[in-house]
Amino acid sequence: MDVATQKKNAKKFINDWKNRGREKQDSQSFWLALLHNVLDVEKPENFIHFEEKVHLEHDSFIDAYIDQTHVMIEQKGSNKNLDKQPIRQSDKTSLTPFQQAQRYSAGLPYSKRPRWIVTCNFKEFRVYDMEHPNSEPDKIELKNLENEYYRLDFLVDKSNQNLEKEKQVSIEAGELVGQIYDELLKQYKDPDSEFSQKSINQLCVRIVFCLYAEDAGIFGRRNMFHDYLKDFDAHHFRSALINLFKVLDTKVENRDPYLADDEPVLAEFPYVNGRMFSDEKIEIPSFTDELRDLLLNKASNEFDWSEISPTIFGAVFESTLNPETRRQGGMHYTSVENIHKVIDPLFLDDLKDEFNEIKKTKQPAKLKKKAKAFQDKIANLTFFDPACGSGNFLTETYLQLRKLENEAIKLIYGDNVQLDVGQQIVEVTIQNFYGIEINDFAVSVAKTALWIAESQMLEETKEIVYANWDFLPLKTYSHIHEGNALTMDWNKVLPNYACHYIMGNPPFIGKKEQSIEQKQELKRVFNDKKTGNLDYVSGWYKKASNYVKKYDVQCAFVSTNSITQGEQVPILWSKLCVTINFAYTSFRWNNDTKNGAHVHVVIIGFSNNEFSKKDKKIYFSNKLWRTAKQINPYLIDANPKLFVVSRTKPVSKVPEMRYGSMPIDNGYLILEKDDVAQLLKENSNNSKFIRLCFGGREIIQNKKRWCIWLKGVNPYEYRKSKIIMNRIKHVKSYRQSSLRFQTKKLAENPSLFGEIRQPDTKMLVFPKVSSQNRKYIPISYIDPTIIITGSALILPDSGLYQFGILESNMHMGWMKTVAGRMKSDYQYSKNIVYNNFPWPNPSDKQKSKIEKTAQAILDARALYPKDSLADLYDPLTMPPELLKAHQNNDRAVMEAYGLPVKTTTESDAVAFLFDLYSKLIKSKDN
Repeated sequence: MDVATQKKNAKKFINDWKNRGREKQDSQSFWLALLHNVLDVEKPENFIHFEEKVHLEHDSFIDAYIDQTHVMIEQKGSNKNLDKQPIRQSDKTSLTPFQQAQRYSAGLPYSKRPRWIVTCNFKEFRVYDMEHPNSEPDKIELKNLENEYYRLDFLVDKSNQNLEKEKQVSIEAGELVGQIYDELLKQYKDPDSEFSQKSINQLCVRIVFCLYAEDAGIFGRRNMFHDYLKDFDAHHFRSALINLFKVLDTKVENRDPYLADDEPVLAEFPYVNGRMFSDEKIEIPSFTDELRDLLLNKASNEFDWSEISPTIFGAVFESTLNPETRRQGGMHYTSVENIHKVIDPLFLDDLKDEFNEIKKTKQPAKLKKKAKAFQDKIANLTFFDPACGSGNFLTETYLQLRKLENEAIKLIYGDNVQLDVGQQIVEVTIQNFYGIEINDFAVSVAKTALWIAESQMLEETKEIVYANWDFLPLKTYSHIHEGNALTMDWNKVLPNYACHYIMGNPPFIGKKEQSIEQKQELKRVFNDKKTGNLDYVSGWYKKASNYVKKYDVQCAFVSTNSITQGEQVPILWSKLCVTINFAYTSFRWNNDTKNGAHVHVVIIGFSNNEFSKKDKKIYFSNKLWRTAKQINPYLIDANPKLFVVSRTKPVSKVPEMRYGSMPIDNGYLILEKDDVAQLLKENSNNSKFIRLCFGGREIIQNKKRWCIWLKGVNPYEYRKSKIIMNRIKHVKSYRQSSLRFQTKKLAENPSLFGEIRQPDTKMLVFPKVSSQNRKYIPISYIDPTIIITGSALILPDSGLYQFGILESNMHMGWMKTVAGRMKSDYQYSKNIVYNNFPWPNPSDKQKSKIEKTAQAILDARALYPKDSLADLYDPLTMPPELLKAHQNNDRAVMEAYGLPVKTTTESDAVAFLFDLYSKLIKSKDN
């Protein structure tokens, strides 16, 4: 939006809101209009959240919160004074709007507390900078907004500018490395050989280290790498690099004493150590003029490597050069924001809270003592990532700890103090960071990223106190081990179980994608052959559970969300002796891939039962959280030992659900439109052998398919049809060729569906798979003349009461919690979802009300006969009549369960259902 348009829109906004301002009725419209019309936010409804619950002594609600900029908004009516008139609260206290917001802020974990607090009464804005909470607020009047709209830009500055700059620089650096890699690879004699692949990877690591070292001043002065190489033409470039690597790996006292005379620039380079250049047995190819120019000019002269983020760049670097990830579409990395979803609740929030309490100490001597004790504490913490990849979790953790340490150093030594004490002032070391990674190149990258992080933080420390130290030679070593984490003994990586925190992002490999070797690994880890349905990540949970068995080690993993759903839950969690301390419910994990690939994940923090945390928290994708007494494997506040197991019969006294009929025909009994036309062209009497045939997709999308249905038909009637007989012949051949005995047996009756479960009465039909975007799975009544296939489930003999219960938010909440997933879509199941669902015990009056609200849903659908169920249940276009009918039905069903309609959330409802389920199971067992 250009300036003229923005000023024009701001003027219109002023006029629109000049005489308006009721707190409850107008707040959301006011902020949505401001963000969209004045501040150019495309979809403000996705950018700002309203009425978010925060848990204090009693439940309260934040008027509005903007996640991306960490802005909390406390909105009042136009008749309220923002800073002089305390307003009486529900707990009988009197607080100004700012004090009220501060109280809400105190109820949030440290990492979720607002950077800005805005109070507003439709006429004025008060903007409080929470980095300086005691300073006067910035005051902006609505009447001046036409010329001062820019003062609200902080609301939509979608990311920290420094972080965004680091991110962009890191991605550009990764692209540069990719170009260097591509040009180098062309020069190798045998580029596909394992030796050449390892050589080029190691060569790129060395080049990147040199590029960073010259820009960051690690080599002693800037541009040393460039200045040395620029005197060599392409023909001698290879020899120059080989000589440089030898020098960097040789202590100054052990070098050729005549080196300074022969090559003075080369002699200036310091000794690096750290085994970065120690392996000389790598293949270095010849250089071309183009490659020389790329390295000296584009990568060195024109780019500043000192500004990269080691957290991001490590992953970008690894994915750029790793042949496997290159084939998958190029660079990807875990965003810093997502890393913090793991490390903040695991330990960083607590450390920041502890340090903030220390800063409140007023007596100087006591303050220094506490700060020193805090520094000693964080310097002795150990961190372990058993699937570390390029080390981004470890690197970001190291950076955060060093930032805390630098803050502590300020308190201990004061500002601008000159010290000639050497590097011992810094106690947090990368020696306390451990990892396991199966890819050898990623191991090298992880070590390099940690070294870069170490050098950057050392420079920040130098800005606090003066100390005469050099980064080189490398004096600290990270413990990144190459190997398979599922086959290694973790205690040999960290002897004596000397670990405080285990974290990471193990591989996202589902049961169907696992190799035979990976399946065998899971069996060995669990010491159990029944692991075939588990995701690969479950192996890390079991290894961690074994590791923390007797020790206070806190763990957190990013995991595919399927380990908290469906059949995997009882298989996995019954074998783990851990307590869940915090969890992020399912959300889309964005690895910032160029191709936009996403996966839905959960984050689970856990520990040995004996060392579990008292304050348990369940986080939601909008970053807010709620406390929990306990967290079960479905990530709700319920009995952690209660598993929803596969059952063949319902736990409640309700009709039994059955699968649809299975053709088992290789497609020869199923007909498309053209097939039907051919059959009718052959003989119009063939129509009596053709039936409509629906699966889940056909029901939802209102698509038509047909089938050949010959149940109860005398063979002489269809024997005249060459088309039908030919299809039956193919079915017989298909079944005979099967390796399954049961399928071979079915070849005896090739004219019929392999498994027939078609009822003779009207039935309620469930699609097995439905989009997660829908609030309700659209179930429907189907006439028995239509054949239902195995991609749907059938509930015969069901009336409006059953329809009302199963189409309610209570049942949908249960389904979302316990059902499995097909990718990210809901996968409804008979044995897990339906058979375990605890039904209510309504009065006759309540049952009658549910029947009426259920009929109203069907009536609302009937108003739109041309729309498919997919159209009707699209969350963006759901007809108001249908939405209202569902809401009325939801209320009626909640009343039948005895739940308060106005205050019960979906998580409350699911927790209630789990409690009811527990009682049902106990009564059955007794």
